[in-house]
This record gives sequence, structure tokens and C-alpha cells, in this order.
Amino acid sequence: MNSVHTMLAALAPLPQWVNFLAMALAILLAALGSLIWFVMFRKKRKRKRRPHHHEKRQLNPTLAECGGLPPLREEKPTDVPTPTP
Repeated sequence: MNSVHTMLAALAPLPQWVNFLAMALAILLAALGSLIWFVMFRKKRKRKRRPHHHEKRQLNPTLAECGGLPPLREEKPTDVPTPTP
């Protein structure tokens, strides 16, 4: 067989489904490689556990427990004039 015919066969365009198959296979291999890399080299996280306190926490007192609302404030006149448009 002649080497010229071999070179022409290597340079001939491939069918469209072969190109699609090659691209899909390349994307699949890249995704699979990334997934394997992530699983193998991921950082193991240590969870910090909080101790459980079973004693009852004291809540803030209600208004009834502390004597109700404070008295109303009286309006004091201000010396600063309000700006007029």
C-alpha cells in the first residue's frame, strides 16, 4: 500500500456522528475525572459538637413582671428651626 493513500485516509473528514461521539466522550471523561478527584482529595471536616445543657435558660422578663411600660416622655421644644422648602 502506498503511503500517500494512508495520509489521505488520515486527513479525510469523519462523519458527523463520530465527531459528536468524540466530544460527548471527552466531556464525560472530564466530568468523571473531576468527580473522582473531588471524592478522593476532598477535605474531611470535623464537626464541633456543642454540649447539651439540660438546665432551663432564664428568659427575659415580660412587661407584667417588670412593672409595665415606662412613663410617656414629655415633648421638649427644640432650639433648632426646621428647614423650610
